[in-house]
Amino acid sequence: MNATLNQSGGYGIRVRVFVDFWNFQSSLRREEGRFNIDWRGLGRTLTTEAAAVVDPTARVVYQGMNVYGSYDPGNPNRFLHNTVATFPGVQVSEVPRQRKREGPQCPRCRTEISTCPQCGGDMRGTEEKGVDARIATDMIRLAWIGNYDVGVLASSDRDFIPVVEFLETRNIKVIHCTFPEQGMELARTCWGSIDIPAIRDRLRMPT
Repeated sequence: MNATLNQSGGYGIRVRVFVDFWNFQSSLRREEGRFNIDWRGLGRTLTTEAAAVVDPTARVVYQGMNVYGSYDPGNPNRFLHNTVATFPGVQVSEVPRQRKREGPQCPRCRTEISTCPQCGGDMRGTEEKGVDARIATDMIRLAWIGNYDVGVLASSDRDFIPVVEFLETRNIKVIHCTFPEQGMELARTCWGSIDIPAIRDRLRMPT
């Protein structure tokens, strides 16, 4: 990739990181239980890795990291807003989780149980809605205004494939944060990938 003239007047590859909080954290903890991510340094570490995939000789400009999460209504994720959002260059976006339309089913007779027969409580639980749309919107919006040249995508959701394909037409390269046997179709669509389990010690919270 040719170095581009960035807004500050210097030449280099401008990298922005987009992280699906729960997806990325859960994937790492499947690799190693109770893995604690170094959220302060995560963006810069992934930026360095992405630049090495694109052009190891180029100057790298870290443009920041966008982190996306969800929360149960009335119980916001205080860690995201009180800790992660305070780190330099990090922006946090959260959406409320939505109540599921259906409750769990009896594994034997498949009867749906939306209300607890003992206390009458709602058993439908909640699900994440809207996070992927926010990530996709920001990836396109920030690319459109010329904010970055390389995007790092930390999510395994194949719904991002059309976004990646569109950004490629705008000469934006997307580097995928890859886990074994997760999101491989998305990884194949992206320009390149980072093997996250192979570098997970660099992503670990210092002790």
